[in-house]
Amino acid sequence: MGRKLKAALPATAIFLLFAASLWLHIFRDLLPFAAARFSRKYSTILYSHPVDRFRPNYAVRESIRSLPKLPPQAIAESVLLPDWEALVFLPSSSNSSTFPSGNSGTVSCLFNTGATSPARPAGTGAFRCILPNRLRRTLPFYTPSLVGSSFSAASQSQQDPPREMMRYTRLVYESVSTSNDVIVFAKGINRRQGTSSTVSGLRCVFSPASGGAIVAVTSVSSSAQEVFRCPHPPSANVSASGSLRVSLASGPDASPIPTVADYLSPRAASLGGAAEAARSPRASICACTMAYNVAKFLQEWVAYHAGIGVDRFFLYDNGSEDELEAAVSRLVSEGFNVMIRFWPWPKTQEAGFSHCAVVNRDTCEWMAFIDVDEFVFSPAWFKSDRPNKSMMGSLIKVDPRVGQVSIICLEFGPSGHRAHPHNGVTQGYTCRLRAESRHKSLVRLDAIDVSLLNSIHHFQLADGFYSRWMPIDTIRVNHYKYQAWKEFKIKFRRRVSTYVADWKENMNMGSNDRTPGLGFKPIKPDGWSHMFCEVNDTGLKEATLKWFSVDESHRMIGEK
Repeated sequence: MGRKLKAALPATAIFLLFAASLWLHIFRDLLPFAAARFSRKYSTILYSHPVDRFRPNYAVRESIRSLPKLPPQAIAESVLLPDWEALVFLPSSSNSSTFPSGNSGTVSCLFNTGATSPARPAGTGAFRCILPNRLRRTLPFYTPSLVGSSFSAASQSQQDPPREMMRYTRLVYESVSTSNDVIVFAKGINRRQGTSSTVSGLRCVFSPASGGAIVAVTSVSSSAQEVFRCPHPPSANVSASGSLRVSLASGPDASPIPTVADYLSPRAASLGGAAEAARSPRASICACTMAYNVAKFLQEWVAYHAGIGVDRFFLYDNGSEDELEAAVSRLVSEGFNVMIRFWPWPKTQEAGFSHCAVVNRDTCEWMAFIDVDEFVFSPAWFKSDRPNKSMMGSLIKVDPRVGQVSIICLEFGPSGHRAHPHNGVTQGYTCRLRAESRHKSLVRLDAIDVSLLNSIHHFQLADGFYSRWMPIDTIRVNHYKYQAWKEFKIKFRRRVSTYVADWKENMNMGSNDRTPGLGFKPIKPDGWSHMFCEVNDTGLKEATLKWFSVDESHRMIGEK
């Protein structure tokens, strides 16, 4: 027994040493001697700073090699998004033309261990790549470098200390400058939906994009969900400091949270807005939507809504992996006014709509906030031989105090289809639920409250404006929500709303945002193709067949 005890002592000591090391690594920021790091008033650089040295990982003890030397423009910063995806930004001083924008196969993310991952373009100067599985167990997570065939091995012999990835849970991710203030979009400050929050103690913090001392601090004047407004910094501070970034701090002694949001001065913002206004007059009706892998649905949706009165379309590309850009290029070549804005931020639909409303206020009078599977339709329109712009136009012939027109939705099911209908959703899905569902809104942009608060379905309006609800027998939104299973299960990737549980989360199972008969796993329910079918409704099918069929065989526009 004594021998066994002696033999066990070294193993026990090693285990205790291992456990203590692991505990210190995980909870190092909670220790008393670590707290001093957070007491410096506004002393933290606004983005994740370079690591002075590699920290050993006591849990895995994986050796970390030095990164190879890359050209200065290839040294990047990044944000770790959900699903282990790294969003990598080139520095503003880099020449983004070094990297191809159309063929992502020639660019890769090079991680600190030497592992690589293919990189896909995510707008100008940004790429997305997946964090390799074996790196997910190793803390901290370092920003990868972007490498391509244009870099020779000889130029990759040394590497500056790497940056840690910024965490998406607490991040300033966008900003917009108006003539009067700056609007900041951030995660991790407000976690409540639907109400404006107190601005007490909240500050906008401005600092050089290259790092360094803070140059200005202004008080937040409005705080709602992920949207914050504050005054511009003094012009003298801006002109003397070069490129700036903006962040948020929750108190006078709190450190600003990490940021990737560049600050634009009022003068620069007004010049950009004047140039846009000079290019085209203000449109009567526009449409804004969050888009993820909707390329094959786009032709039908844009052609239909352009026909009934929508002048411009704004697509917020939320990480699409299909041929969205090619689809938009085809539509533009056909004369449709469609624009893509890369919006890589997961679960930010409310903030994206706020952004869309404020940046397009001078270019659009009214904005329809609808999804690509939603079609505005009035049974009375079927009497017309062809669509015309007065159809949607009739909805905005209202009292000047009407700030938004809200329209009830009807939800359609798979209608017997097991695959995407070759002639489009309006032709293929004709069976729906009887009950009325939620609503979508056509919003007067000048009537939106300064907070930009919205619930996706409608906006909070400024004082003096009110909403008008349309009768269901006059106008409705056909929502082709429950499509063929192959299409519907794509939604399990992620919900786009900030405050709605993802499909795969086992919570809020009784919510209206959940699908009846479906759990939290992408498992096809028995009889799916015939579910959600209570009323045979062919109104929009017959109207679009009359308006958009291109020959006697009733082939639809865009049908292959």
